[in-house]
Amino acid sequence: MSLLSRTHCTRLHRRSLAQLFSPLKAALSHCPVLEARGNKPLQMTFEDQLKISTYYHLEEHSSGRHLLQVLAQEDFAATHIGPPGGIQKSAFFEAINSRSLEQMVHVYEHLQKQATAKLPIAKDFSELGDLVAVDGSLIDATLSMLWADYRKGVKKAKVHLGFDISRGIPQKVTLSDGKADERPQVERLVAPGQTGVFDRYYQCYKNFDEWQAHKRHFVCRIKASSRKTVLQVNAVAPDSHVFYDAMVLLGTENNNQTEREVRVVGYKVDGISYWVATDRFDLTAEQIALIYKLRWTIESFFAWWKRHLKVYHLIARSPYGLLMQVLAGLITYLQLAIYCNEEHGERVSIERVRELRIKIRNEAAEDAVFVGLGPPGSIDLDFGAYATS
Repeated sequence: MSLLSRTHCTRLHRRSLAQLFSPLKAALSHCPVLEARGNKPLQMTFEDQLKISTYYHLEEHSSGRHLLQVLAQEDFAATHIGPPGGIQKSAFFEAINSRSLEQMVHVYEHLQKQATAKLPIAKDFSELGDLVAVDGSLIDATLSMLWADYRKGVKKAKVHLGFDISRGIPQKVTLSDGKADERPQVERLVAPGQTGVFDRYYQCYKNFDEWQAHKRHFVCRIKASSRKTVLQVNAVAPDSHVFYDAMVLLGTENNNQTEREVRVVGYKVDGISYWVATDRFDLTAEQIALIYKLRWTIESFFAWWKRHLKVYHLIARSPYGLLMQVLAGLITYLQLAIYCNEEHGERVSIERVRELRIKIRNEAAEDAVFVGLGPPGSIDLDFGAYATS
C-alpha cells in the first residue's frame, strides 16, 4: 500500500462511518465462522452483510431492489459498503433468506451487552430496578407468506420485544405469526430479577403466580372490574393521584384466584383511572404508577424504529429472512445508540441520525479531495478473518 493510500486509510479510520461500525469489531471477535457451501466462494462475507444491512436501515431504502441499485450505481455505497466485486441479486437474497442467522444472533447479543454496559441508566429510574417493557408489533406480510397467519385474506408477522426502559434500548426479541399469543413470550423476554411492564392484554392470574415463583417481577395493568379479595389496605396520601393501594388475591375463589398475594394500585391521570397489579412490594404506590407510565417507551421505540429505519419494508419473505431483517434493524439501532452516547452524550434521535448521514457524505467528499484521485478508497474495518470462502 502506498504512503498516500495509508494516510488516506488512517484518515478514514477516524471518521464517522468507521466510528459507527466500531462496536462490531468486538462483537465479531468470537463470531462463528461463516463458510461457503460447496466449492463456490462467497460473494458476500458476513462483514459485508452487516455493513449492507446497517446501510439499508441508516439510509431509509424502500426495498431490497432499491438497495442493490444503490450499491451498484452509487460511488459511495459501492466503494465503502458493498463487496469489492459487487453483489448479484440472487446471491444477496439467498444470503438473507438462508444463511448467517447464527452469526447475526451472536452479533446482536454481543452488541446488546456492549450497549447495556456503555449507556447510562436514566437518573429518574435508578431506584426502580431493572425495568423491561414487553409488547408485540405487527408487520404487514404478503399473501405469499403462508406461514404468517393472521386472519382470512390477511397475512401478518409479529415481533415480540423486551425493551430496557432505563437505557432506552431493545433487549431480547422473538418472531411469530401475527395471531400468536404474546403471553407465552414473557419467559423469553423477561429474565428472573427483572421487572416486566405489561399492558392489560397480559393479565392472567395463573401467570402472576408463575412469574412470582420464578422471581420475574411484574407491573401489569388490569381491568377495573377485576375481582379482588382484600387482605390488607395500605395508606394513601390525600394529595396523591393514587386513590387505592392494597394487598389482595385476584380472581374468584375456587376458580381462577391467585395463590400468591398481589398488590393492586389504582390511580388517576387526566380523568382516566388505571388499575395496576404488581409484586413490587418494595416501592411506593406513586413509583408503581410511574413504572406503568414508562411502558409508553416501547410504543415510542416501535413507532420511531419503523418510521425512521424502515425496518418493516420487507426484503425477505421467509421466517428465517424476516428474523434476519429484524435483527439487522435492532443492530443498527444499537450502533446508533452507542454512537450518539459517545459522540453527543444523548439518546438516539432523528436529528442526530440525519446529522450522521450528512457527516458521512461530507467526510467522504473531503477525503476524495484530499487524495485528489476521485472517490476515496475502501474503508478497511479490520474485522478479522471470521469468514472464509
